[in-house]
Amino acid sequence: MFAIRASLPCLSRALKANMMQERAISICLVCGNSHKLASIQAFSKFSEKKQNSIIFPFKDLERYLVKNVNKMNFQMFAPSFEDIGNAEQFFTPSNKHHIDYFTSAVRIDHAPATAQPEVCFIGRSNVGKSSLIKSLFSLVPGIEVRVSKNPGHTKKMNFFKVGKAFAVVDMPGYGYRAPSDFVEMVESYLQARQNLKRTFLLLDASIGIQEADQIAIEMCEEFGIPYVLILTKIDRPQRGNLLKIILGVQEVIEKQTSGCFPQLFLVSSLNYSGIHLLRCFIAHVTGNLQINEHNSNSLRSVGNSANI
Repeated sequence: MFAIRASLPCLSRALKANMMQERAISICLVCGNSHKLASIQAFSKFSEKKQNSIIFPFKDLERYLVKNVNKMNFQMFAPSFEDIGNAEQFFTPSNKHHIDYFTSAVRIDHAPATAQPEVCFIGRSNVGKSSLIKSLFSLVPGIEVRVSKNPGHTKKMNFFKVGKAFAVVDMPGYGYRAPSDFVEMVESYLQARQNLKRTFLLLDASIGIQEADQIAIEMCEEFGIPYVLILTKIDRPQRGNLLKIILGVQEVIEKQTSGCFPQLFLVSSLNYSGIHLLRCFIAHVTGNLQINEHNSNSLRSVGNSANI
């Protein structure tokens, strides 16, 4: 059950009440080396409209949709600013909470043996996967997330440990310059990894679902694993084209999937749109963060495991 937010609380008051002092100090130390919007502490000076546009990018777009478009699935996961702030703690390093690249593997039997919850990111080559992971970890100074302008840069499964809370796995891209053993590597991981809590399948906002993406969606459906679709690089297409892509992907989710989370996530690694919301979702699905549903006036119940 996820809360649909009715109004936004004062961000600065929520942060003061809920952010631990040690983590707050850590954020201050690393913000000088990260994007100015990497931490929501920078948002306190923004208007409510500006805060919404960064954290909930769909809010900036929904007014352009015709009235008969069902908007509920675009807002199923709508945490409060307090929840967003609490989630940020997991992506902020401290003396007792280390975040760093852990190891790489080319086969499932080479993957680290751990019971720690994991989430993984897959997508077409050059979809912006490594850039997105780097944005998620932008509060971690010096973390090694290799980003390249050349498609197919990631050749192994790269594991990043987030303290004792969870791990993030950067998978090789499919399509152009994919590793020759991509199918064996990725399919084995998705099917056998018992601690995998969610798979994030990335799509390019400029082109939407391509043939290779459709195959990846069908693979996730066949394996019966819970997964989420993420639209990357939403800063690139014009608004009309972006809305067309969004509605097309949402139609696929509603009509062709059963294991996909009903909400499409929109992100930009350039201007940090949707990054804070995605952090919160990751902290939630890995069992580290309970959403404070009482902060909203209305609730929506969702029925199957794909929606949890």
